[in-house]
Amino acid sequence: MAKGAKKKQKHEDPRKVVANNKKARHDYVIEDVFEAGLVLWGTEVKALRMGRASLVDGYVHVDRGEAWLEGVHIPEYFQGTWNNHSPRRKRKLLLHKDEILRLQAKAHEKGHTVVPLSLYFLDGRAKVEIALARGKKEYDKRQALREKQDNREALRAMRHREKLS
Repeated sequence: MAKGAKKKQKHEDPRKVVANNKKARHDYVIEDVFEAGLVLWGTEVKALRMGRASLVDGYVHVDRGEAWLEGVHIPEYFQGTWNNHSPRRKRKLLLHKDEILRLQAKAHEKGHTVVPLSLYFLDGRAKVEIALARGKKEYDKRQALREKQDNREALRAMRHREKLS
């Protein structure tokens, strides 16, 4: 390495992502994002460490002051014994009381829901990123896809112009 040259630092994300919910970002307008811990059983953690989970049908609801994650599929741990977990059981979310109250109040408004965006490990602990979201209309989805395609074409044109220069 030449004198004075700096080594490029790769900015590593401390999160080890297990699952993403791309469908949620397509179907909803994300208004607010929260990070919550999860109460899991041992075989669920092992299945997640293998990178196996699906957030597609997941949602969050508040019941008696506690937030619950439902519809998330964490498949059974194939090396588990008779006390393996149920793949679609509801799981308790660990949030502050004021966050739960805010989520509950906003979720009761018309057109709003709380959906999981991603499931990951942070410092060895399972976390889920949840979002307060409002449903998109069909024309909003088409408009978002059109904007994405236009941006992609503009970047491609600029790259092509740079190659010609």
